[in-house]
Amino acid sequence: VTTFIGPSPAVVGAALSGRARQLFPSRVRAVAEFLSGHPGVAWVSYPGLPDSPERARAERYLPRGPGGVVTFGVRGGREAGRRLIEACELCSHLANVGDAKTLIIHPASTTHRRLDEEGLVAAGVGEDMVRVSVGLETLEDIVWDLERAIAAATR
Repeated sequence: VTTFIGPSPAVVGAALSGRARQLFPSRVRAVAEFLSGHPGVAWVSYPGLPDSPERARAERYLPRGPGGVVTFGVRGGREAGRRLIEACELCSHLANVGDAKTLIIHPASTTHRRLDEEGLVAAGVGEDMVRVSVGLETLEDIVWDLERAIAAATR
């Protein structure tokens, strides 16, 4: 077991942590690309995708990568979004971002659930919108969980 005590982490822990940070941008992009090609996904917003309207700005202002949050629309709207969250096993249903574990939320049925359709539009939250904050789990595990959950949500 490797532990971090005081200002200097153990050598193995530091190496593993550094390696995970180096691979992080490509893993987040891979999750976004997976979602872009999924038939149960209507749209994907991630500045690291080649067709993103924000790509040039992200490259200019975020040289180490555009971050770990991917936003997408699940086909089927609010009810499908709720089912998707319920079907996740690996991804944790939490509203915060930037954790070491993968987090997922459907704002229309959670943080913005009291808003009517007009209020959601004013807040920029579509009924189909889902946010994923990609964590340090393996790419294969994250994609496996999203694949299963989207399939369950869009049946």
